[in-house]
Amino acid sequence: MQLLDAARELAIRPLWRLGFRPFFLFGTAFALLAVLIWLAALVGHAVPWQPAGGWLAWHRHEMVFGFGGAIIAGFLLTAVQNWTGHPGLRGRGLAWLATLWLAARLAWLLGAPSVLLVPLELGFLPTVALILGRSLWRVHQRGNYPVVLVLILLALADALSIGGLVTGSDDMQRQGVLAALWLIAALMGLIGGRVIPFFTQRGLGRTTQVKALPWLDWSLLLAALSLAAAFASGAGLTANPVLAALCVPLGLGNLWRLLRWYDAGIWRVSLLWSLHLAFAWLALAPLGLAAWHLGWLEDSSLAQHALGVGAMGGLILAMIARVSLGHSGRPLEAPRAMGAAFALLNLGACARVMVLPLAGSMGYWLAAICWAAAFGLFLRHYAVLLCTPRVDGRPG
Repeated sequence: MQLLDAARELAIRPLWRLGFRPFFLFGTAFALLAVLIWLAALVGHAVPWQPAGGWLAWHRHEMVFGFGGAIIAGFLLTAVQNWTGHPGLRGRGLAWLATLWLAARLAWLLGAPSVLLVPLELGFLPTVALILGRSLWRVHQRGNYPVVLVLILLALADALSIGGLVTGSDDMQRQGVLAALWLIAALMGLIGGRVIPFFTQRGLGRTTQVKALPWLDWSLLLAALSLAAAFASGAGLTANPVLAALCVPLGLGNLWRLLRWYDAGIWRVSLLWSLHLAFAWLALAPLGLAAWHLGWLEDSSLAQHALGVGAMGGLILAMIARVSLGHSGRPLEAPRAMGAAFALLNLGACARVMVLPLAGSMGYWLAAICWAAAFGLFLRHYAVLLCTPRVDGRPG
C-alpha cells in the first residue's frame, strides 16, 4: 500500500475519507425514502409533483441507477484501493462526485428539464468508470478490467434509458433499465464469486477455500452480459423460447456455485447466510425469467423483482454491512439487529415475488415496509459509523 501523509488524510472530514462512506450512507437513505415515495404514489396518496417521465419511469430507473449506482460506486471506489495499493478517491474529489450523484437524483425526482437532467444523470457512471479504470491502468491490473467494462456498459444502458425519457419512448426506457439490471447481475456474479467463498472460509475459520472454476465463472459472466444485450436490443421485452436457453444455464450455474460454497456453519453468522441467500435469488431470477419465456409464468416482472429486490437488494445489504465494519477498523461482527434486517429484506422479496400475485396490494405494502425497515435498521446502526473516524485511528 502506498504510504499516506497521515496528518493530511486525518484532516479530511471522516465522511469524505473513502468511497464507501458517502455512497453507502446516501444510497441506503435513498433506497428507504424512494420506496416509500413510490408506494405513496402507487396507492394514490397525494404527492404534490410529478418526477421526470412520471412515477413509473422514476421508480424503475432510480432503484437501478440511483440506488444501485451509488452502492456500486461506493464499493468499487473502496475496493480499488485494496486492488492497486494506491489511495482511493477521497476529500474534495469524492465530495464532488457524491454531489453529482445527489444532484441527478433531485433533478429526476423534481422533474427538472432535460437540459439539466441529462448531463447530471449521464455524468456519474462514466466518471466512476474513468476513476476506476485509471487506477487499474496505473498498475496494469488486467484481472479487474471486466469490472470497468461492466461500468461502461451500465453507462450506455443509462444513456439508452435517458434517450427513451427524452423521446417519450417507454420501450427504450425499459430496455435501458432491464439491460442495466442484468448488467448488475453480471457484476454481482463476478464480485460475489470472488468474495462469498473467501468470506465464508474466513468467517468460519476454515483452513481451505473452495477453489474457483474459472471456466464456469467466465461462462456465467458471458451469459449475464448476453442477457443484458438481449434487453438492450429490445429482444428480451417479449417472450422468446430461445432466450430461455440462455437463462436456464445462468440460473443453474449460479445454483451450482452456491452449492459448492455451502457450509452448514453459515447459519450461525448473519454476515454469511445473508450473502448466500442473496446469491440464491441470483440463481432463482434467471430461472423465473426462463419460465416466462417458455410461457409458464405470466408476469416477467416477478423474475425482474426477484433479481432487483432479492439478489441486488440482498447482496447490497449484506455486503455493505460487512464492508463498513472492515473499513472502519471494527470487528467483523454485525449488530444483532442486522440479522433482523437481512430477514426482513428476504421477506420483502418473497412478498413482492410470491405474495403479490396472490394477494395484490397487500404484497406491495408488505414488500415496501420490509424493504424500508431493513435499510432503516442499517442506517440506525451504521449511519454514525460512516460519518466518524476509524476506531483504530488510521486514515480511511
